[in-house]
Amino acid sequence: MAVSYMTEEGYNKILAEINYLETVKRPEISAQIAEARDKGDLSENAEYDAAKEAQGIMETKLGQLKSLLSNARLIDESRISTDAVQILNKVKIKNIRSNAVMTYMLVSDSEANLKEGKIAVSAPIAQGLMGKKVGDVVDITVPSGIMRFEIIDISI
Repeated sequence: MAVSYMTEEGYNKILAEINYLETVKRPEISAQIAEARDKGDLSENAEYDAAKEAQGIMETKLGQLKSLLSNARLIDESRISTDAVQILNKVKIKNIRSNAVMTYMLVSDSEANLKEGKIAVSAPIAQGLMGKKVGDVVDITVPSGIMRFEIIDISI
């Protein structure tokens, strides 16, 4: 698995999810399995099958999260600059065609959340903005074609 860069906040969020799965969900599912097992014949026990499937899904997710953390590298937020677009910057851009103004924060893939305005540095728009400065106009290829943006502001 590749190295995953993340903020301390993102790292702690994943750590909390692992803790929740291990201390809350795992015991809940184990109790459901035990309860279903107590009902007798397992060959035709839908509750048992469902609980075992839930256990498998939860254990897979737990494994993925632990793997993500084991390959995580924390980003030193004190070294973030606003001279040019880089990870953890908030970038205010204007769509030249529509004049729509948007602000995105560039984050690691594991922390991306469009509802919060956080886009992954691997996303086409983020890739097109990386290394650019305030005032630059960039053409970015997106699935729907080429979009032209002006960088209005870079902040932390």
